[in-house]
Amino acid sequence: MSAPVRVLVIDDSALMRKMIPQIIERDSGIQVVGTAMDGEFGLKKIEELNPQVVTLDLEMPRMDGMETLRQIMRRYKLPVIIVSSHTTDGASSTFKALALGAFDFVAKPRDAASAQMEQIAAELIGKIKVAAKAEPRVKAIVSLEPTRVHKVKTKPKAPPTKIVAIGISTGGPNALQYMLSQLPGDFPGSIVVVQHMPEGFTDMFARRLNECCAIEVKEAQSGDMLVAGRALICPGNRHIRVRRMPLGDMVVLADDDRVNGHRPSADVLFKSVAQEFGANSVGVIMTGMGEDGAEELGTMKNAGAITIAQDEQSCVVFGMPKVAIERGHAQRVVSLDMMANTILAQCNIERRSLARV
Repeated sequence: MSAPVRVLVIDDSALMRKMIPQIIERDSGIQVVGTAMDGEFGLKKIEELNPQVVTLDLEMPRMDGMETLRQIMRRYKLPVIIVSSHTTDGASSTFKALALGAFDFVAKPRDAASAQMEQIAAELIGKIKVAAKAEPRVKAIVSLEPTRVHKVKTKPKAPPTKIVAIGISTGGPNALQYMLSQLPGDFPGSIVVVQHMPEGFTDMFARRLNECCAIEVKEAQSGDMLVAGRALICPGNRHIRVRRMPLGDMVVLADDDRVNGHRPSADVLFKSVAQEFGANSVGVIMTGMGEDGAEELGTMKNAGAITIAQDEQSCVVFGMPKVAIERGHAQRVVSLDMMANTILAQCNIERRSLARV
């Protein structure tokens, strides 16, 4: 039997320093070796206690969470899971922390009562265990403040050549920023993304991506049209599907039950893309824990779509792509560096419109 994962909890809230250890130590595979009330104490505790994973609050006195994260990344290279506020400022800080090298994040419930904290228990436990096993990898370098890209005004959006469906989880914010920023403004395909992310974070995420990408990026709303040069990010806690309609193809959102433990689920998106667009689509599965999307990527492949998985070396967590590859559902396995060019090449093939004749 392997030794439990050693975790240090850094949070300025006495309540959080009590509740986080309580909820994660119910799993026998985790041991909280200590807590710290701010970054300065946290760094000392890392020296003393040698944890394998750190959970970190960002809003703290003296040394705040961002500076603490910088120090941890530079001196110890430990996986850090951000325990983030649900506020707009909290979401913005969370994405900056991910750009600095944080492994992943969980969102604190708006009400920190015990019953509310239970909602994040399984998520936090799962991420701690994956973080402890993940090997440090070469990450794409993304800026803390995305470079604003001048959007070129173009003629009205045209129907796309292909529908590109992307499923992604842990490591996704940085990977998507890196990949989507390499696509040209006249990208001929239409992209729909399922990124596992809590409600309240996806709008900020989409806005951040839109600032640094030549293509348009927005949080999806039901009825948004599938047009060339646009990426739609599924909102947290919703499912997204595509629909072919007489007046134009679009996305629809729904509140169905979770699939594979997720809402949104990549499997839900991939299945609908396979049914509606078949060979006129591209399925992409990228860095993330678990197996969401792996099965229905096979449905896309069987419907004639090109299917692509991110390679192990460039994934933060080689979970979802690994399962898809092992099941034989990924026709191509490419690095993050090559992902944008690979997708672009597929969308440039047979540049015919998906619109009905």
